[in-house]
Amino acid sequence: MPTPMKIMGRSSSITNAFINSIIPVIQPTESQVKEALSILDMDNKSFQCSYCGSQASEWDHLRPLVVNKLPTGYVSEIQNLIPSCGKCNQSKGNKEWRLWMNSDAKLSPKTKGIKDIDKRIRKIEKFEEWCKPTMVDFESLVGANAWREHWENHEKVLGVMKESQKLASDINIKVAKFYKEKEKI
Repeated sequence: MPTPMKIMGRSSSITNAFINSIIPVIQPTESQVKEALSILDMDNKSFQCSYCGSQASEWDHLRPLVVNKLPTGYVSEIQNLIPSCGKCNQSKGNKEWRLWMNSDAKLSPKTKGIKDIDKRIRKIEKFEEWCKPTMVDFESLVGANAWREHWENHEKVLGVMKESQKLASDINIKVAKFYKEKEKI
């Protein structure tokens, strides 16, 4: 049976949206993609998850964009993106990649029983040395006022979500009561 939905259960999605909406996506050149894949011993024909070797379906931010509900300063650019399968990307989340790869986390390479973890780690370390990612101090860049206003808007949205959750709970109780009374008839 489905579990009851909670509006506040989406607050982390809202926070991520407030962060990801300010982070630019820098489109790489074809030669940058080719070079990045080459460093990882791949090409377009051998596009695989850098973490486990499965078929890659996406690009993962090697260094997370969000930690502790705050932007890290990294942006979406080829220097911070490596091929990944969806399962590894979801399992890793915003964890430090080396620690996650050797952790007992669900679907980590260690947990999956990947035999060549050390080899994969060395390739990713080589990738990290290739080109340092951009770090942005967003507040300094946009100014304290704009930065404060952005996060005040975030708090307003979360506040409306809390109010909406209370109202939704009240409505849910009334509908459930109506349903129980209807069954008695």
